[in-house]
Amino acid sequence: METKASRRRHLAKTITWRIIGTVDTVIIGWIVTGDPWIGVKVGGVEMITKMVLYYFHERAWFRYGSIGRTEDE
Repeated sequence: METKASRRRHLAKTITWRIIGTVDTVIIGWIVTGDPWIGVKVGGVEMITKMVLYYFHERAWFRYGSIGRTEDE
């Protein structure tokens, strides 16, 4: 797989997964506190921090992870 294409794919996966995760965090924050705005605030901060962490995690797995790889990959 071309390096540039794989970076775009990892970035796209990072963004879409973060949207799903953030919606989950907002709902949980709202349920736990009873205040939807607290859920939104926590979700907003969490979206940024976890997106950065996930991207570097994905890149590390792509570069160094051998679990589940076959010889032809």
